[in-house]
Amino acid sequence: MKIVDVQASALSVPVEGGITFGIGRVLRRDTVLVRIRTADGLLGYGESHHGRAAGSVAHIVNSLLRHFVLGSDAADVVGIWSRIYTMQLRSHGLGAATAIAMSGIDQALWDIRAKAVGWPLYRLLGGAARRIKAYAGGVSLGWVAPGALIEEVGAALALNYKAVKLRVGDTPARDIERVTAVRKAYGEDLAILVDANTNYTLADALKVIPAYAELGVGWLEEPFAPHDYRSYACADTGRVPLAAGENHYTRFEFSRLVADGHVGILQPDLSKSGGLTEGLRIAALGSAWKLPLCPHTATTGINMAATVHFLAAIDNAGYFEGDISHPNPFRDSLVSAPYEIAPDGTVAPLEGVGIGVEVDEGFARAHPFIEGPAYAEAVRPS
Repeated sequence: MKIVDVQASALSVPVEGGITFGIGRVLRRDTVLVRIRTADGLLGYGESHHGRAAGSVAHIVNSLLRHFVLGSDAADVVGIWSRIYTMQLRSHGLGAATAIAMSGIDQALWDIRAKAVGWPLYRLLGGAARRIKAYAGGVSLGWVAPGALIEEVGAALALNYKAVKLRVGDTPARDIERVTAVRKAYGEDLAILVDANTNYTLADALKVIPAYAELGVGWLEEPFAPHDYRSYACADTGRVPLAAGENHYTRFEFSRLVADGHVGILQPDLSKSGGLTEGLRIAALGSAWKLPLCPHTATTGINMAATVHFLAAIDNAGYFEGDISHPNPFRDSLVSAPYEIAPDGTVAPLEGVGIGVEVDEGFARAHPFIEGPAYAEAVRPS
């Protein structure tokens, strides 16, 4: 189990037509694929989020973090995590960038550990093959006319989803119009969640929350920037639960989020917040406060499959975020199918060893990182 190689590759695929939401218009998908090899021939895969700087994230793994990993026992995930934390997060380090980069390393180590014992990951994490509720999300359901949004939601329902997450953060009037149209089209049985992608002002949030409450919206996700604690406090009216965590890194940032008591749904991303090792710690923190975890999922099927395993192994599992965007070659071509939506709108962890997906290295080689911005600025009309 001695680690002999650590390698990260930044990958890109273009997005035809794109999608517009609070952070801008998506021009391409980026990701970082992390591979770890052991002396006895085991190969583990992980995904680091692109952080909108995929080339830089891969460089952090290849030029820095790998030196804290090489020669270690792949079973020692806590020790490796602690070594990186001490050298890069605790003092003079790169903060969020390191958390993102180390997340892919940590995923790959858990993949190796499960492969070493011949188990699917959920069993190694202490879980069972339980089914998890899923909602339709990913890079989809953006700022479009109500009629087009209704059609897109209909396509998600045809895939067996029973819940959807709509992109808001446009103007309050247009956001309410879109959510109202979807509710009228599909009735009370559809679970509707909304995500503002940090694009609301406090005044915006206070305008939309009463309408969202009347429309039965299940949560308002990231109305504000992750550090805007005052706005989260002021928007916590008790009418619509607030959700956040996609842009919080490590349990140390989540501890403030939990202690403040204004966010009711925790949403760590296993490719950003420190990997599975840290995800388990965040889950335990949330469990102590009776808070559900509904993780954000990223670009590739590696993180998606790992997230289902994770949810099947914690006692406060909420929704799994399914990606309904089309096309998504990192979900459909880079790896084998990461999950399947059952007729009841649930997913179950894969039964193959490790994370359970097969990676197409030829596809990875054919899609190197594209330099330049991955997003165009979204113009928010008055």
